[in-house]
This record gives sequence, structure tokens and C-alpha cells, in this order.
Amino acid sequence: MSLRRFHARNVQPRPPARKSDGILLARRVSLKVAFSELTWWSMRKLKFLISLHSNENDFQIAQAKAAEEAAHRLGISVEISYADNDAVNQSTQILKAIQSPAESRPDAIVLEPVSGSALPQVARAACSAGVGWAVLNRNPDYMLELRRAAVAPIFTVSSDHAEIGRIQGKQFAALLPRGGSILYIEGPAQSSSAQKRADGMLETKPANIQISRVRGKWTEESAERAVSSWLNLATSQKSAIDLVSAQDDSMAMGARKAFQKIANEEERRRWLSLPFTGCDGQPTAGQTWVRKGWLAATIYISPLAGKAIEILAKAIQERSQPPEGTVTASYSIPPLDELAPR
Repeated sequence: MSLRRFHARNVQPRPPARKSDGILLARRVSLKVAFSELTWWSMRKLKFLISLHSNENDFQIAQAKAAEEAAHRLGISVEISYADNDAVNQSTQILKAIQSPAESRPDAIVLEPVSGSALPQVARAACSAGVGWAVLNRNPDYMLELRRAAVAPIFTVSSDHAEIGRIQGKQFAALLPRGGSILYIEGPAQSSSAQKRADGMLETKPANIQISRVRGKWTEESAERAVSSWLNLATSQKSAIDLVSAQDDSMAMGARKAFQKIANEEERRRWLSLPFTGCDGQPTAGQTWVRKGWLAATIYISPLAGKAIEILAKAIQERSQPPEGTVTASYSIPPLDELAPR
């Protein structure tokens, strides 16, 4: 039998193509592409940008460490940037990341804003680009508006700053049961955290305790300068201060440095013999300084960046929007009932 006759007898002709076949093929291709995209999404490594105030503050350093530990645990890539306490610098750094090519753009940004407004225009740019936005220690007015239209997670994680202030006021009462005067070093005027801590402190401090205020910028150096300037005022020479307190441990230590530079030995010894208190209470900083006697008390504040990364990773994986705000708890070190009157 010839090859031509064999084919004619044994090979059936292919039926004409139908429209439904084309639709089925298109669906198969579409499903294959979708599956490939899903596989790529599940296998790719998430990238987060962590934007912090400064690397000269113990709590900011703790934030960076918490972010790195959470990222390592979850298999996430993080880049940490510091704004040097400059809101314009912070805005520029974040916008550059948002406007970068898609392959190098972060999936989410975790920021502790330098400004009180928490960069509303930058937040909108992140939302438009589909980049997640987690704000630490602020509750910006724009959150509800952005969450309505956002495809990426947008939320806040914050300490309860009013409660931190209330704890500090109770520490004052325990340390000065008969009343007295306190030199109080606050954070920047534009900081809502500083304002809330001050308001909380005023709620619980006894009426027989008077407050003299100076301002720092959440760094040891800034508090040292502020206290040195205060010491040069004529009014400071007449002030009978019984306790020195700061809204964070770094500034409390900066105050100690200012007093250590007083030339008169008797006056220097008198200032350094006063009780000093702060906030943050990190293991390698505030808690250590309490054990050494450099601080009479501090307040433990949990770093927030690690928690924010955990929430972001879960929300991106589940394609969900997390709760608008998460608040962490703080406590006195030593406990309030263990603080001895001074």
C-alpha cells in the first residue's frame, strides 16, 4: 500500500475550527498568565522602606532594630532611612522611593513622621502608586480619606502618649510626696507625641509640684544645649529644682551632661544628686541607666516598627485592609509602688 493511500485511510481530517475553540484557548492563556502572576506574587520578596527621625535617639535605634528583626523573621527586605529630624528631608527621601521604577519601588512604607501633619501629600502619592503606608506615633487627619480608596494597607501604630504622660505624673508624685519643683524637658513643639505626654503628665501630677519647661529635639545633644541655655538665665539661679525629668531617656541624659559641665563643684554636685527620670526604657539604654542609678525611673515604650511590619505583611498576603489604628501599652520602671521618695 502506498504511503499516500495509508494516510488517506488512517488519518482522519481535522474538523474545522469553531469560535468556541478560540474562546477556550483564550481562557486557557488568561488562566496561565494569571497563575504565573499569582505564583510570582507569592514567591517574590516584599520590600519595605522604614523612615525614622534620627539615629541619635535610643528609641529610634530600637525602632530600627525591631524592624530588622521582624523583617528577618518574615523574609522581608527592609531599607532604613533617617531624616536627621528634618521633615523636608524625610519627604524627599520617601518621594524618591515612591517615584522609582516599579521593580525597585517598595511595597510599603513605615514612617515615624518628623512633622506633626505626617506628610499628607506624600501619603497620597504612596496611595496612588499602590504602596502601603504605616504611620508610627501619629494619627493623621487624612487616614480615613485614603483608606476609602486605597488598594494597599494604610493604618497607624502608636504608643498611648497621654497614658505615658500620666505614668510620668504618677512617678513625680511617688518621688516627691511633699511636692517640689521639676525641670521638665519636652520634645519639639510640633510633635503631637510631646504635647500628649505633657497633657497626660499635667493630669496626674500633684498640685504641689511646679513645672519649669525647656524644649529639646528627642536627642541627647539638643537637651544638653537647652539645659545649658536655661542655666545661663537669671531665673534659673533662683529656681529650687527638686527633680529633672525628660520626655525621653536620651534628653534626660543630655540634661545630666549639661550639669556635669558646671564649673562650680558644689553646684555641680547638687544638680547631679537630684533624681532624673525619662521615657523609652529600652534594655540597653533607659533600663541600664536605671540600674546604674543615673535615672531614678523611666517608662518602657514598646518599639512599633516591628509590629507595623507584621501587620503589613499579613495584610498584603491576605489582600486585606487592617484596622485603622493599633495602640501599644507602656509601664513604669521601676513599678510605681517601688519608687522611693527622694
